Amino acid sequence: MPTPRRPAGHAAVPRRRRRAARAPGGARLALAVLGLSLGLAACTSASDDGGAAGPSPSPGMMGDVDDAPTDSRTDRSLDPVRPLTTRYGDAPEQVADLYGDPTLPGSGPVPVVVLVHGGYWRSGFDRSLELSLARDLVGAGYAVWNIDYRGVGAADAASEGGWPATFTDVASAVDALPDALDEVSVERGPTAVVGHSAGGTLALWLASRDTLPDGAPGAGPVVVPDAVVSQAGVDDLAAASAAGAGGGAVDDLMGSAPDDAPDDRYALADPAQRVPLGVPTLVVTGRDDSTVPPSQTTGYGATALDAGDDVTVEVVDGEGHFEQIDPASRSWAVTRDWLDERLLGR
Repeated sequence: MPTPRRPAGHAAVPRRRRRAARAPGGARLALAVLGLSLGLAACTSASDDGGAAGPSPSPGMMGDVDDAPTDSRTDRSLDPVRPLTTRYGDAPEQVADLYGDPTLPGSGPVPVVVLVHGGYWRSGFDRSLELSLARDLVGAGYAVWNIDYRGVGAADAASEGGWPATFTDVASAVDALPDALDEVSVERGPTAVVGHSAGGTLALWLASRDTLPDGAPGAGPVVVPDAVVSQAGVDDLAAASAAGAGGGAVDDLMGSAPDDAPDDRYALADPAQRVPLGVPTLVVTGRDDSTVPPSQTTGYGATALDAGDDVTVEVVDGEGHFEQIDPASRSWAVTRDWLDERLLGR
């Protein structure tokens, strides 16, 4: 296992005993992924000073028009070409795609990665942002559950996200995974949640659900991740709100600034306030990220470390925000290596 790293100075960090289970060596995957088209305008992400628009993902990080998956399949078996799309709610955004191969049933526990896309929780961004990573992961021997959720600013009220809808959406999506696997007779192995940018917030929150108080949004999880990764994530909502990150995206998501919140929503939702998670955690960012400041990663790492978590912090020189979802980047290599050791045992 790579040595967990302290955000400042990279001193060794004591490791917790809890680790994700390893997949049996006999579990073999032959998986394929399709792309989705991304019919979005320029990315509206903003820097930590709240004003400048961030860069858009490059076309190489997106799917192709002819590769768009559909949720209208009548054949509910796994397919080596087309994903199996499952609805976990009535809104168009309440869907998730399972990528797998017909040979998986009966092959033993299959390691799974749940992908959570970013976009500062804004309506209009979707799971197609994650398809390049999905392709890479299935080629390395993972099953992938690529989830969508309702964002803020939707034209249709039924598609509107925010607190708590965005959070309960991702919780419901992850909890739908076992049924989706059961439908095709695939046994779930060790499971990690990987989120980029705003999806990093949600990934860390998903890993904390088993510590939420009874009755809180997302409490009582069906699936508790064995590991979690936040890639250039908004890992401290209160600090991001104070900085005006994303042009006020945090306040839009939560319905108010922390000091004006009518209840304990920040305590329930903010990853920096949910530690310790109790599962191995990677927080990774690019030193040149101008969309979500690297201090979001290093600050969370220090907080999680102080709380006793097994946390690895990586800051990659010469890379920015969208390199995290580019399979050819050094940032993604850090994430892949970390996942491979914990889920594949290599």
